[in-house]
Amino acid sequence: MKTKTNAPAAPQSTGLSANLTPEQAAEILGVSPYTLSNWRVGKRQPLPYVKLGRLVRYRRADIEAFLSSNLVSDL
Repeated sequence: MKTKTNAPAAPQSTGLSANLTPEQAAEILGVSPYTLSNWRVGKRQPLPYVKLGRLVRYRRADIEAFLSSNLVSDL
């Protein structure tokens, strides 16, 4: 008699992989992590971030929206 083995369930995506560290966000934006820190503290740029305890994370969608909103076209 063959017994049925349950395969492990595939991990469900929580969307957390879309969260970026300041270093990752800085690389995408072409600035230093120090610059991102200055933007956060001084509220110099409207770039949303997520605070998880003492950790700071940036959502990929917010980075893309920030880049789009700063697009300059000379047309």
